[in-house]
This record gives sequence, C-alpha cells and structure tokens, in this order.
Amino acid sequence: MISLRIEQLMPIPLKERLSQRQSGIWQQSLSWDTPQRIFVKAPSGAGKTTLIHLLYGLRNDASGVVYWDEAPLAEMSPEALSELRRTKLSVVFQDMRLFPELTAWENLELKRVLTNSIQQEEVRDMMNRLGLSACAHRLAHKLSYGEQQRVAIIRSLLQPFQWLLLDEPFSHLDEANKKIASALIESVALRNNASLVLAELDENKYFPYSETLEL
Repeated sequence: MISLRIEQLMPIPLKERLSQRQSGIWQQSLSWDTPQRIFVKAPSGAGKTTLIHLLYGLRNDASGVVYWDEAPLAEMSPEALSELRRTKLSVVFQDMRLFPELTAWENLELKRVLTNSIQQEEVRDMMNRLGLSACAHRLAHKLSYGEQQRVAIIRSLLQPFQWLLLDEPFSHLDEANKKIASALIESVALRNNASLVLAELDENKYFPYSETLEL
C-alpha cells in the first residue's frame, strides 16, 4: 500500500488561529504504511476541508510537507499528481463537485470510462443499493443534496484507490442511508486493501476506526 506521511503541516491562512489550540494533526509528525481507518474529528473552523484538500494536492498554501510514498506532494509534476489521483487516491468532496448538466448516470459513467476498472453492472448495483436507480437519468443539479451525495460516494469508488479521503460524506443522509453508504464504502475499501480518512464534526461509528485524531 502507498504510504502517507505528514510532517509539521500547518495551513498558512489559518496558522494564527489554529496555533492557539491543541491538534493531533497540525504541526505533528504522522505516518501510515498499512491499511487504516482514520477518523479525523474536526470542530467547525479547525480546517477539516483544508486538510482533505492538502492531502489531495488541491492546495499548497501550507508549511510542512505531505509525502505520498516518500515523494513530497508539493514537488510532484502535474503528470505524477494525475497518476496518483487516477490510481492510488480517491476523494468525496464536501461540495460533491458533480457536473450539474449531466445526469446522475452520466456523472458516474464518465468516471467509469476514464478509469476503466468497473463494469456497468456493478455501477447499477451500487446505484440500486443506495436508492438511486429511479433518478439515474435526472440532471445532477435537479437531484436533492442527499441524492447528489450518494452519487458522489459511488463516483469515488469507480477507480482503483489505496486511500479514500472523505470530507463529511454523509452530512445530507438519513441514518438508514448512512449505514448503507458506509457499508458499501467499507466493502470496496476491503476489496482494494485500502485506507480511509474520514473528516467529520462529531463522533460516529461509520467504520471500525484504527485511529482517531482531533484537528
């Protein structure tokens, strides 16, 4: 499994505020090289989304270093970063980031075709499990937030990954759908022998966590 190491990471725009509080992640030295279920408890304003974006390479406004397999993320070429995201690293963004003028099915089919690792029948099965079959051909911007979130979850599973980053992935789901969605994520992660990093506001039991850290 690809290893993750974080050394003295601190978002520069949030440094003044975050340095006033204790954190299990910011300005710490942390590393993982075996499959993990990491829960990041992140009070409001602690930089939860910032952390996910830093790990995924969407931001570089931080001191410290994120290493993937001992390669500094900030020094990766665009080609290397693209390969990392295509084959090793997947994500569920808090704001979903679906293509609004594509249908739910088209959003998923686009990802499936690009990654070429999942059969259509498995995508249909995932949609059925998460109660999305009836809205498969509805435009994404006309879906409810809960439906959009379930589409985003499925999309994240339609590629090879060794780490799955989850930014409040269940915030718009009821308890029944949270259980179904977390079970689906766990089954795919186990099949991939992959790690999860879940950032949430509150304590939860979505996964069998191996480590809990507070931002």
